[in-house]
Amino acid sequence: MSDFDGMRRPVTKLAGGYDGFQASGSGRDRGARPGNGNARNGTASAQGGFDAYRDPFTFLDTKTNSIQGVMVDLITEIAKDAGFQVQIEPMQFSTLVPSLTSNKIDIISAAMFATAARKEVIDFSDAVYTYGEGLVVPKADTRNYTSQEDLKGEAVGAQVGTAFVDALKKTGLFSEVKVYDTIPDIMRDVNAGRLKAGFADLPILAYNLKQGNFPEVRLVDSYKPVTVGTVSIGIRKTDQELLGKINTSLAKLKANGALDKILDKWGLKAKGA
Repeated sequence: MSDFDGMRRPVTKLAGGYDGFQASGSGRDRGARPGNGNARNGTASAQGGFDAYRDPFTFLDTKTNSIQGVMVDLITEIAKDAGFQVQIEPMQFSTLVPSLTSNKIDIISAAMFATAARKEVIDFSDAVYTYGEGLVVPKADTRNYTSQEDLKGEAVGAQVGTAFVDALKKTGLFSEVKVYDTIPDIMRDVNAGRLKAGFADLPILAYNLKQGNFPEVRLVDSYKPVTVGTVSIGIRKTDQELLGKINTSLAKLKANGALDKILDKWGLKAKGA
């Protein structure tokens, strides 16, 4: 049974840190698994996950010491409409799916693509946002790269747990595909001239550079992405009632323009949803 079965106001725990979220009460707090209501306030509890280094989707605002971003705003609005509460805390991107399947969290609300491989393990909501990888190089490198073939024989970088790592390795083009914990780690090495090129989520790269971070890094506008994916909210395959609630509320937010407003707030164009 799910926390969302027969309960009016579940509390959703999302893991936020590297592609996810968490809401009130951990598995230890809640006794067994979902289905145990909170005796004090009559609410059920659920958990979820996010990424603190994937601006503007999910990131730690050091001024307020809180998690902010597109997916935070979106899951908050979905929760309001669907009638559950959300509490956010961070988590590493590569641990999100394992944390979901092991019941440590109940929702992944982050910049995670709904890939075929992931769909074999978990379920996803309807589409939120679609984009592909971007390419960054040192500012001193002024070549107008258009494809991955232009970097044949070079060492490049990508973030662990993302769809880009395997896609880059499978091309056989590169002398090495270095795997980094976070996107800022990739940009830091490019900025210092330690890495020829880095591939990562285009909106996240653009947002970081727009904030004035990594002044010696250039986003290659001429590059055409190969791995295009759709960001969606991740749910366990056994939580179909929760998935239905999320999709119903997401559809409302698309229809009334609320999703577009959230995307606009964080400098993203409404597309592909």
